[in-house]
Amino acid sequence: MKKIAFSIVSLATLGVITWSCSKSFLERKPLGGLDATTLANKKGVEALLDGFVNGGGIFLGGWQSSGTNWVYGSVVGGEAHKGSDAGDQPDVNSIESFTSTATNGYYGVKYNVVYEGVARSNSVLKQLAAATDVSDADRKRIEGEARFLRGHYHFEAKKMWNKVPYVDETITDFNLTNDADIWPQIEADLKFAYDNLPATMNAKGRVNKWAAGALYGKALLYQQKFGDAKAVLDAVYTNGTNAQGQKYALLARFSDNFNADTKNSTESVFAVQYSVNDGSAADNGGWGEVLNFPYTGGPGTCCGFFQPSQDLVNSYQVDPTTGLPDPANYNATEVKNDQGLRSTDPFTPHAGTLDARLDWTVGRRGIPYLDWGKHPGFNWQRDQAYAGPYSPIKNTYYSAQTGVRTDRSFWTSGITANNYTLIRFADVILMLAECEVETGGLERARELVNLVRARAANNDGWVKDASTASGFAAEYKVGIYTTPWTSQADARAAVRFERKLELGMEGHRFFDLVRWGVAATEINRILDYNSGKSNPAINNKRNYLVSADFTANKHEYFPIPQSAIDRSTTTDGTVRIKQNPGY
Repeated sequence: MKKIAFSIVSLATLGVITWSCSKSFLERKPLGGLDATTLANKKGVEALLDGFVNGGGIFLGGWQSSGTNWVYGSVVGGEAHKGSDAGDQPDVNSIESFTSTATNGYYGVKYNVVYEGVARSNSVLKQLAAATDVSDADRKRIEGEARFLRGHYHFEAKKMWNKVPYVDETITDFNLTNDADIWPQIEADLKFAYDNLPATMNAKGRVNKWAAGALYGKALLYQQKFGDAKAVLDAVYTNGTNAQGQKYALLARFSDNFNADTKNSTESVFAVQYSVNDGSAADNGGWGEVLNFPYTGGPGTCCGFFQPSQDLVNSYQVDPTTGLPDPANYNATEVKNDQGLRSTDPFTPHAGTLDARLDWTVGRRGIPYLDWGKHPGFNWQRDQAYAGPYSPIKNTYYSAQTGVRTDRSFWTSGITANNYTLIRFADVILMLAECEVETGGLERARELVNLVRARAANNDGWVKDASTASGFAAEYKVGIYTTPWTSQADARAAVRFERKLELGMEGHRFFDLVRWGVAATEINRILDYNSGKSNPAINNKRNYLVSADFTANKHEYFPIPQSAIDRSTTTDGTVRIKQNPGY
């Protein structure tokens, strides 16, 4: 595994990434450089910040470090498998089966990229301190944006590894320890951004007060400071606007959240800005997701990774009368799939009642896949016997967008301009609902969850199929909770399950399970189901997971990369970065 090296001052990236599909290297060359003197003024500081925010800076690197966290949040969380075949990107095999070690190359790339983001944030702050022509208002805004990004990257590190160093712009000795909890510093950075950023900004995608509030509230929620988180998230919910000043609101159609033509919408709270065909040789597009398309014949032309799990698919089954899910028993029946069938074999899709969000989250045989026609099943899978019959869809572009929302200079069309939204307004609503449950506001929590479900119930946003009697691709029904919530335990289960349905395949699941303290129980249950160990009769089982096991008090966090530990060793042999327990 090659290391990706970065030039902090120039904001250009230089990297060599191992590509096991073609056995060749992809090179990303620096675009130029600037010295500190040139940057020590308002124009230079603004350019530095703009290059960070709009130059792909928040998703530095490739699939190993993608800010979507498709490996660390979704695959590890049980809602997806690595996909492709056993031999491609083998580092993910051990991550998915909880057998990885500190020398796994994915961890090293992710760690380096996270701290590169921290370094770039600090670079902005250093140059801001040296600039003498910046007004007080601009200084607060620039500092707020930089500290927000620094808080975001440290938050990523915290979620991944728990005990990690905190680095600010005053640090000169970078041989730091990871002995302290860095939540206070993360919280301070995000609170500063929330308190000092303006409500509107001068460009789409720039972080404003309300985006900062959403991430600040999320950080409080992760610490189980439910009352404090509720106050902040309630303010975002009630008063929040996007950078253009449009009030936050759920889009009428769920699928529009994942369409490059409708990005930066009223539901987009915090998103990375992807662009293509802009002279950057695809550097500003969605590098982190370039592997995650059907293998052949459909969109992306590569590479068959990130295949949804049967456990996730089953979650979208609903009661045919109420349209409500059953969080406790959703795996009692299996959604029909085409495992073991070729595309030429007859197949009729599942006839049971389903939440309509399933088919905007998972590509499955016989169901229209955006405007690409009906998913053909086997022909779009690299190795169906290994990774299953399903395809991801939320990251995918429409056929009509080829060459417009996809980069024409790259060898695959999988570099897209489809933003990845780290925080959607639906996520804010569900985080607020969670706070209400934990602080006793059960009825308001029900109202908030019903807002999300009511949008999902809008049949204008369901997958259409003119060949069926109903005009829809499946038997869809999405109900709302009409009975008052009086049990905190039941309300908690409903809110948590709604996050699974609404945010499936968006990289949140593993981190949610960890912060709820249920990771060991839930992930081992999902592993047992997806592998067929708990139910050998299921049609879609991943045999390679039969021996996988999540160990409590170990696997909640990933191993700190051995390269980081080695770099922290002083000349007298003192190791300043300590490994996580159990590794």
